[in-house]
Amino acid sequence: MAAKRGSILRIDIAERLTPVFGGTVFGAVGAYECLSGTVHGALDPEHPANAGIVNLAKAPRDANGMVAYESAFSLLKPIDSAKGNGWLMYDVPNRGNKVALTRLNLGADGNRPVTAEHAGNGFLMRNGFSVVWSAWQNGVPAGADRLDARFPIAANPDGPITGVNREEFIPEETGGPGDAFIQIVSPDKFIGTLSYPVADRDPTKATLTVRQREKDPRATPPGLSWRYVDDRHVEITRPSVPEFDRGSIFEFVYPARDPVVMGIGFAAIRDLTDFLRHDHPDNPLGGSIRHTVGFGISQSGRVLRDFVHLGFNQGSDGGPVFDAIFPIVGGSRRTYIDYAFAQPGRYARQHEDHSFLDDQFPFTYAEMHDPISGKTDGILRRAEAAGVAPKIIHLDTDSDLWVGRASLVATDPLGNDVPMPDNVRIFMASGIQHAVHKPPVKQITELPGNPLGYSSYMRALLIALTEWVEKGIAPPDSRFPSRADGTLVTREEAAAAFPRLPGVTFPDVLNELRLRDHSVEPPIEGAPYAVLVAAVDTDGNSQGGLRHPLLTAPIATHTGWAVRIPGYAAGDLFTIQGSVLRFPETPTAGDPRPSFAERYGTHEAWASRVLAAADSMVAERLLLREDVDRLAAALREGREVLAVL
Repeated sequence: MAAKRGSILRIDIAERLTPVFGGTVFGAVGAYECLSGTVHGALDPEHPANAGIVNLAKAPRDANGMVAYESAFSLLKPIDSAKGNGWLMYDVPNRGNKVALTRLNLGADGNRPVTAEHAGNGFLMRNGFSVVWSAWQNGVPAGADRLDARFPIAANPDGPITGVNREEFIPEETGGPGDAFIQIVSPDKFIGTLSYPVADRDPTKATLTVRQREKDPRATPPGLSWRYVDDRHVEITRPSVPEFDRGSIFEFVYPARDPVVMGIGFAAIRDLTDFLRHDHPDNPLGGSIRHTVGFGISQSGRVLRDFVHLGFNQGSDGGPVFDAIFPIVGGSRRTYIDYAFAQPGRYARQHEDHSFLDDQFPFTYAEMHDPISGKTDGILRRAEAAGVAPKIIHLDTDSDLWVGRASLVATDPLGNDVPMPDNVRIFMASGIQHAVHKPPVKQITELPGNPLGYSSYMRALLIALTEWVEKGIAPPDSRFPSRADGTLVTREEAAAAFPRLPGVTFPDVLNELRLRDHSVEPPIEGAPYAVLVAAVDTDGNSQGGLRHPLLTAPIATHTGWAVRIPGYAAGDLFTIQGSVLRFPETPTAGDPRPSFAERYGTHEAWASRVLAAADSMVAERLLLREDVDRLAAALREGREVLAVL
C-alpha cells in the first residue's frame, strides 16, 4: 500500500487465538478471538497533517521519503465480526498496559486477556464491542506483555540533537510507576534511570538539587552528591542532613541527546483506527465497523484530549477518526508527548512531577482567550474547524480536582463558570479517588485509601455515549461542581467547612498551576491560574457532581486527597490517592459527625436509603440496573459495599 499522508503499510499477525475467554459465548454476539502482532506504518513528514509532530522532519527516511515506525497491537473481536454492535473501541494503553477489560469488565489484570477471568463480567463482549490496542509510546518498561513502539530518533545533518533535560526522582518505593526507574543501592544511595542519553558527561554541565516539599526552595545540602554510572544512569547519594526524608524530590538537570520522535504516537493511533474503520481486503474487521470511540483512563485520557487538540482526529476520507471520545480522570492536563525530549510517563501532581510540560493552556473544550498567557485556544478548536469534532463525555473524580486541576475543565483561567459545547458533557465523581484502590506497598498517608469506585459510572456513560452517536439520544446533562451553585470553591473555603476530625489534617496545599517559562529548566513560574475544589458538607464529603449512593447515605467521610505522614514529605499530597474515615458506630467523644446509629438506626434503614439513591441514578441513566442489582445483593448478604460500585 502506497503511503500518502500516512498509512498502515501492513499488519503482521503473529498470533491468532480462537476462541478466547475459555470459549465463553456472549449471547447473540457469540465467542471472541484475539489477534496480536505488529503494525508497520509510515508518515510523510512534508504533509500538513503531520506538520505538528516535533522533529518528524529530522527523522530518518526510507527510499520513498517516508518515516517508518512499528507498533505492537492486539485486536479483540467477535469471531463473526458481523455479530458485533458495529463499534470499535480504541483502548489507549496506559504505559503499555491494556485497561478496558480490567476497568469496565472488572476482569483480572493482565496484558494477555485470554482466560474467562480476564473477561470479568463480560460487559464489553455482551454489548458486542470490538476492542483494539496499539503502542503509541516508545520505551515503556519491558515485560508483562506491555505494548511498545519503535519510533525513530531525530538527528541533525551534522550530528545528534542535544538539549537540556530534567528528571525528578523520589526514591520512596511506594509501588508507583516511578519505581521502575529507580534502583535502591543502599539506605543512602540510589540509581536513577535517565529518559535520554547524556550528551556530555562533564559534571559541571549538570546540576542536582533536593527539596523536601514541592514548594520548598531547591537546595544542595551537605552530603548531596552524584556521579554518572553510564550514559543512561546516575547514582545519587542522599544528603547527610536529617530534614530531607524519603519523600524528598531529587531534581537532575543535564545535557541530553538523541530525542525520540514521540509525537508519532498520535499519528499511529490515527492511522490504525482509520484503517480499521474502513472496508478493504487487509482489514481483519472487514466492513463491520460503523462507529469508533476512543477510551482512555488517566494518562490515556490525557492522550485523547491531546489527540483531538493537536488536530489528529481527521481521517483519510476527511471524516472523523473517532466519532466519540471518553477521556477519564485526566483533569485539565494534557500530555508530555509532542516535545523534543518527551517524557510521556510524567504527569503533574501536587508533590510529584509538579512542573513538567503537560499542563499549560488550553484546559477546557470550548475556545476561549486566556488573559494569563495571552493565548486563544480550546481542546476542540482544530477539530471544529475541520468539521470532525467528536462527541465527548469527560469524567473526573474528586482527586482530579485536587491533583489534576480538573476545575479548569469547567471554568475559565480566572475561575468563572464556562458553558460546555453542545457535543460535550462533563462529570465529576464526588468523594472518589483517581486510581482504583489497592493496598499500598507502604502506608505513607495519614488515612487509608478511598475504596469508592467509578467503574459503574463508566459503564453507564459509555452506553449513553454510543446511543448519543448512533441514535441521537442526548446523554444525561453534565454533573460537575460549579461556582454558580456554590459547589466549586477555593481550598481555603473548603478547609473552613471541613469538620475537625481527630487524626485528620486538612491539606494546606493542592496542585496549583502557574504560567511557566520552560525556556530554562527548572522553569520560571509566573502568574497563577484559579484552581478550585469541591465544597464539602458537614461530614466532609464533597458536594456537586455525581453523588455516589454511599455519599447520599454515607457511612464514612470520603476525600479526594491523601496527606503524607512524617518521614515522607509530611503535609504534601500523596500522588493521586484519596482517603476514607468511617463514621463511629455509636456516638463518640471528639468526633463531630453523627454516628451510624444516630443516622440510620438499623442496617435495613440504611440499605433502603442506599438503594433508593441508586435507583434514582438508574432512572437518570447514570448507573446500569445490573450494577445496582450487584449492590443490592451485597447489601442483602451483609458484605462490605464501599467498593462494590
